[in-house]
Amino acid sequence: MVGVIDVSVAKLYAVQVRSGAEERTRKLLVRALENLVDDCFTPSYETKRAAKGQWRTVRMQLLPGYVFVQAREPEKVAARLAEVPAFTRLLGSNGEYFMPLSADEEAWLNAYTDIDTHVVEMSEGVIEGDRVMVMRGPLKGREFEIRRIDRHKREAELEVPMLGRVKRIRVGLEIVAKR
Repeated sequence: MVGVIDVSVAKLYAVQVRSGAEERTRKLLVRALENLVDDCFTPSYETKRAAKGQWRTVRMQLLPGYVFVQAREPEKVAARLAEVPAFTRLLGSNGEYFMPLSADEEAWLNAYTDIDTHVVEMSEGVIEGDRVMVMRGPLKGREFEIRRIDRHKREAELEVPMLGRVKRIRVGLEIVAKR
C-alpha cells in the first residue's frame, strides 16, 4: 500500500530550527515530544580553540540549524511541534508526508558520531607530501572524504550527501606533523 508508514521501526527525522538555538530548542523538544520520540539530539564535533594562550577542546554544531528525532509516528511529532515555543519544522513535510533520513545518511551519522553522545571525536593525522594520513579518530580510513583542511582551526571539511543535498560539513582534525 502506498503511503503506509511502518510504525514498528523508529526512523530518524530532521527538524529544522533557528541556527544558534539548536540546544535550547532540543531541550524544548525533549519536553514536548517525550513519549513520541526514542531519541532527540543535535550532533556536534570536537575541535580545539585557543583561549588565553591555552588550547581547549570545544564542541561545535555538526549540522547547524537542525535537531534530529528518532520517531515511529512522524505525523504526531509534526502536530506536536506546533506547541513548541520556537521555530521548528519537520523536514520533508508537505503537510501529509514526512521524509526520514535515507539509509546512507543515517549510516554516515552512525559511522562518524559516538552512538551515545552523538559527537564526532577529534581526529589526528599527519601530512606526507601532498597526502593526509589520519592516524586515529573517525576520519581514519576515510581520508578520501576530506575536501579541505584548515590547519589553523584544526578542522577538515567534508562534502556529504545529507538532508537531500550535498552539504559541506566540518569535523575536528589536528595535524600533528608534516613530513
